[in-house]
Amino acid sequence: MGREWRAATGRIGSVIVEQRHLGRSGLRVSRTGLGTLTWGDTTDADTAASLLTAFTEAGGTLVDTADIYADGEAETLLGSLLDDIVPRDHVVLATKAVARRHDGPFGGGASRGALLTALEGSLRRLDTDHIDLWQLHAWDDTVPLDETLAAVDAAVRSGKARYAGISNYSGWQTATAATRQAHVAGAAQLVSTQVEYSLLERGIEREVVPACAHHGIGLLPWAPLGRGVLTGKYRTNTPADSRGASAVYAPYVERHRTDRAARIVQAVVTAADGLGTSPLAVALAWVRDRPGVVAPIVGARDTAQLRGSLAAEELTLPTAIRAALDDVSDLALGYPERHLP
Repeated sequence: MGREWRAATGRIGSVIVEQRHLGRSGLRVSRTGLGTLTWGDTTDADTAASLLTAFTEAGGTLVDTADIYADGEAETLLGSLLDDIVPRDHVVLATKAVARRHDGPFGGGASRGALLTALEGSLRRLDTDHIDLWQLHAWDDTVPLDETLAAVDAAVRSGKARYAGISNYSGWQTATAATRQAHVAGAAQLVSTQVEYSLLERGIEREVVPACAHHGIGLLPWAPLGRGVLTGKYRTNTPADSRGASAVYAPYVERHRTDRAARIVQAVVTAADGLGTSPLAVALAWVRDRPGVVAPIVGARDTAQLRGSLAAEELTLPTAIRAALDDVSDLALGYPERHLP
């Protein structure tokens, strides 16, 4: 027998967790998403169960994974918890395809055969009959875009995917894919793009953000905490239990351990001190409320870290602090790029 389900209160303290529409679609998701990159790898089943429980009891709904996370084990672990920890229809289940899983002819890439094979594998591992948000994990130069998107359309028509999104697309790739979907009869509209976005990584503001605004695509930032650097934990050393101390994840963190990053982190810490909150909450609130952002995707080592992220629900940055953070992290835009309003 599964655990008895207790309806989520949708509250953290006295604050109701906000829900937002994804792009111009009718799909509503929690404005913080739960990521599962390390599930089945450094995050074991008991910890994953605790994280999913804490997330949903706080009103969280969007849970994001991918077919290659921990070589498929993240999907398997998440699938084993659905209905046991939380009813399947209380979660907006998002996963991704395209990345290479094995060397076989359908082991990766964005061909019709590879995508539909990947979808069936995700459904099997997640132990569900549909994916709420199916995302193309990357652009594939080796496959005609029409073939890729026709496979997405087929998945949505079949009901095995309810909504479609993209991930890690450049601005022109985003606009090209969205334009195709808007002009092909019966095509599935793209409702989201998942991209790296934080105070330390604002590159998408050059072209991706304007493209998404034009086409009605919602932003789902990954690494909204600058790969952990914006929490301030790397200012003086590398904690032994952090990703930065892991042989696997150290290069992932090192990208944002620069002099520029140190200046931004100090500004975040100063703002947090003034507001009586954590650097994590400040950094997350900043990206959460940027134009076009629907829900940052956060990972967590344990429930304490997750509750730290969820605490950002209580925080709206004052105008002066937001302006100061914008300034210290400013992205140089030149012709023909443009600043957002």
